[in-house]
Amino acid sequence: MTDDAITRGERDANTLAKSGSDTRRASSRSGRPDQHDAENGQHTFKPTPLRNIHDHVIDELGKRIVGGQLHQGEVLPREEQLAERMDVSRTTLREAIKVLAAKGLVESRPKVGTRVRDSRFWHQLDANVLAWRCASMPTEDFVRKLVDMREMIEPSAAAAAARYCNSRQWEVLEAAYASMEAATSLDEWTVADLDFHEAVLSATNNELMIALFSVIETSLGTFFALSARTAKNFKYSLPHHHKVLEAIRHRQPDAARRAMQHMVADARLNMKQHGQGHGEAAAR
Repeated sequence: MTDDAITRGERDANTLAKSGSDTRRASSRSGRPDQHDAENGQHTFKPTPLRNIHDHVIDELGKRIVGGQLHQGEVLPREEQLAERMDVSRTTLREAIKVLAAKGLVESRPKVGTRVRDSRFWHQLDANVLAWRCASMPTEDFVRKLVDMREMIEPSAAAAAARYCNSRQWEVLEAAYASMEAATSLDEWTVADLDFHEAVLSATNNELMIALFSVIETSLGTFFALSARTAKNFKYSLPHHHKVLEAIRHRQPDAARRAMQHMVADARLNMKQHGQGHGEAAAR
């Protein structure tokens, strides 16, 4: 079982790396959906393009661990065997394992080998771990956690933005809303939506809040793409965004908080009513 999980789809890894085709079309920024995927109702997020065979090995093993193909507690094949199966040098594999260990996914012990760690040890907010988790259709439990995270962060961020937003930040926020309004495709909408929420966090003028966006961007992007993909009218939530925009414009923190709370609550309701991939869940 382990050998099949490791070898499937990896025999051409070296060829892919050498030809440079081991990377899919990269988006303009981490967490952004590939346009082709978004138009075809899927959502693929990568924190960074894969530049070489080292990145490829990290990505393949990471996806298989987070995706459950390599089970928690499972011991990986011996280094020489795994390197041969992945058609890479032992040095490359060894360095990739170190990166995965730093992310909490594996641990290496003498006389035991490299073992997949329990998910409670994974660095869940690591950009790669989030991207691997979001690479396939999220589970209902994961979607619920995304909404919970939004409820804790975004209403407070909207209130702070209403207090502290400066003229330059307002222009960025207004431009993001205009892009949402003008969007003619799911991909355009999702990118503009992510820009809007990033602009709200930036307008808090709180460097801790701003830094947080780089951590949660992949998760937010996944949620926005997922909900937009299932919406018959992907602009359904535009009025919610307009209320947030106007509250920030008029420096009304309580109104901004309520508007964002209603937006997230509506997202939760739609996801609950229509499930992850069906019905008229509104884009957020």
